[in-house]
Amino acid sequence: MNDTTEMLQGGCISKGPVLKITNLHKSYGSHAVLEGINFEIPRGQIVGLLGPNGCGKSTLMKLICGLTPSNNGEILINSLHPGQQTKALISYLPERTYLNDWMKISDILSYFSDFYSDFDLERAKQMLADLKISENQKLKKLSKGTKEKVQLILVMSRRAQLYLLDEPIGGVDPAAREYILSTILKNFDENASILISTHLIQDVETFFDQVLFLNHGKIVIDGEVDSIREKYGKSIDGLFREVFKC
Repeated sequence: MNDTTEMLQGGCISKGPVLKITNLHKSYGSHAVLEGINFEIPRGQIVGLLGPNGCGKSTLMKLICGLTPSNNGEILINSLHPGQQTKALISYLPERTYLNDWMKISDILSYFSDFYSDFDLERAKQMLADLKISENQKLKKLSKGTKEKVQLILVMSRRAQLYLLDEPIGGVDPAAREYILSTILKNFDENASILISTHLIQDVETFFDQVLFLNHGKIVIDGEVDSIREKYGKSIDGLFREVFKC
């Protein structure tokens, strides 16, 4: 082991950034989705990945997870390239639901407990109870917003090093949104980081440490939230509306 790593919770964790991306390119045929992306995320940060529909946010998250290959560039998660080892370090919430409607919540809890060694079952149960969601309910009986709550609870109940949340709270009511985000802040590990893609910037920007503005496959703004607010004299939501004219 060299001096850039340390032992933590039984595993080897780099002291460097939890995520580092260098000159990342991704195309589908002649269509360039990402062009020369460069950024890094330090540990203990909540980072907003912001941009209009179709700008490459979901593609970027899939690349980080290793679900699709890049055309060029480098992705490092805890100093490792995406692969079997990094799957255990990442907890990913995709934009579309991935759970089977016929399953009860209790079945899903059992599945996550068996499949993920870092899944905190008691934490998941406590969050479900706080939001008054019964473990005996089947997913097909739940509203869209309640399904989103369940999926987010499952993802955030893992003890991962990098959480990737793709539009995690779009259908969640404001009161539950506040609870979920506050719970995330109180419980995620100081050596972990969260990358959130969202359009609900006004509701969540107070939680961000850093933001990335992505447009036409390129990062147009990257920095700490306080520095950006001071530089532009605007909230993150106000700046987003100005940059993307929405």
